[in-house]
Amino acid sequence: MARVGFIGLGNMGGPMAANLVKAGHEVAGFDLVPFLCDEARKAGTHVADSAREAAKGRDVIITMLPAGAHVLSCWQDIVPHVAPHTLMIDCSTIDVESARAAHDLAAKAGLASVDAPVSGGTGGAKAAPLTFMCGGAPEAVTRSMPVLENMGRKIVNCGLAGSGQAAKICNNMILGATMIATAEAFVLAETLGLSHRALFDAASTSSGQSWSLTSYCPVPDLVPTSPANNDYKPGFAAALMLKDLKLAQQAAQASGATTPMGAVALQLFQLFAANGHAGEDFSGIITMLRGQ
Repeated sequence: MARVGFIGLGNMGGPMAANLVKAGHEVAGFDLVPFLCDEARKAGTHVADSAREAAKGRDVIITMLPAGAHVLSCWQDIVPHVAPHTLMIDCSTIDVESARAAHDLAAKAGLASVDAPVSGGTGGAKAAPLTFMCGGAPEAVTRSMPVLENMGRKIVNCGLAGSGQAAKICNNMILGATMIATAEAFVLAETLGLSHRALFDAASTSSGQSWSLTSYCPVPDLVPTSPANNDYKPGFAAALMLKDLKLAQQAAQASGATTPMGAVALQLFQLFAANGHAGEDFSGIITMLRGQ
């Protein structure tokens, strides 16, 4: 079992750290929010007084933070003070440029590093069916697997530094666009007098099938795992989808890629969030498409 430092104990990081504790790892955690530290302590995580203390003497350090600036600030603070054998893993969802800059910080200190953003939402963080999309040197990704496997069910080696973040933002651009299309289809069905059940039974077994439909259907009483069954409580908040769509458009602009559907999805989620729904599950965008 490994000695793990876990920095960022929020809605994703807290349950992930708890799963490492359950698996027998020795986990020292830190977060700037006292309540999150208290919750992590209840789950068996040793709570440190600072990020540096959480990182001291660890075999693996995992960061789960809101944005690239936070990751770089944290790594700049702790990297000079960690043991030479330490593996640095960032599980945040951030821009590719910041991910590569974090890898550079680690490399200059002689440390192995992996960018490993996750897919699966807060429910996945608790139950551990997350998918990790990993970027980094092959040997670093291999080293990360015994720890990541205790927090998720699938580890995908996406390539070199920054590739994990690239895969994550591409995946979530697909998710955002397909959820909008799925919600639009149900709204159209309603106006045509077609029942939710009829559309679901037809589309879920034919060419309209998607994860947005069969795992996260935006209307209630069709899929057990859908936030629509719980008044669109997240889940995966619209604010987080908006963040990921912005990252995708930033990457598209920087690389010269043409992503018109991604751009429209961003605009619609911006409108949804601006109308007071940022804290709701992103599938709740169907209520806006109905004109509510």
